[in-house]
Amino acid sequence: MSLDALRETLPAYAKDLSLNLSSLAAETTLTDQQKWGAFVASAYAVGAAAVVKAVEAAAVDAGLSDEARTAAKAAAAIMGMNNVYYRATHLLTNKEYATLPARLRMNVIANPGVEKADFELWSTAVSAVNGCGACLDAHEAELKKHGVSAQQIQAALRIAAVVNAVSRVLTAEEAGVDAVSRVLTAEAA
Repeated sequence: MSLDALRETLPAYAKDLSLNLSSLAAETTLTDQQKWGAFVASAYAVGAAAVVKAVEAAAVDAGLSDEARTAAKAAAAIMGMNNVYYRATHLLTNKEYATLPARLRMNVIANPGVEKADFELWSTAVSAVNGCGACLDAHEAELKKHGVSAQQIQAALRIAAVVNAVSRVLTAEEAGVDAVSRVLTAEAA
């Protein structure tokens, strides 16, 4: 499925998401690797099958390398763990937990297989999807050290927001269709 086909599956009430998806696919603030890696990382962070498939296809069509796609998926994977852990230590009233070593393997952060700034950008996008303020701050600080502009960071955040919203709408629509189908089947019986 292409991004255009994905856009066509969105219901009328989500027209803004369709328009945003289209404009972000044409985003020029980021390099193509940064942009499509943010799309892939965000899609994997949410995990809606139709969105993952469409984004992967678009990323491949746009020329995102296998290494970059793997690194974007790794960003989603490692941040899926880190965002829960660090959000919890940040939210706990007992701040002792924040002083303890995490004791979680995070080797991919040191050796992501792509430029460090690109991986940090994708980690920031995933951290936005997962709602971890501590991780957002840490990755944004790293991005600033690498000279990444606020506009570039914002573009990755916009991609994360739209991919998240599209994924949630399609998942909800699928659940609604299933529920209506069950009711109609029960009424027919």
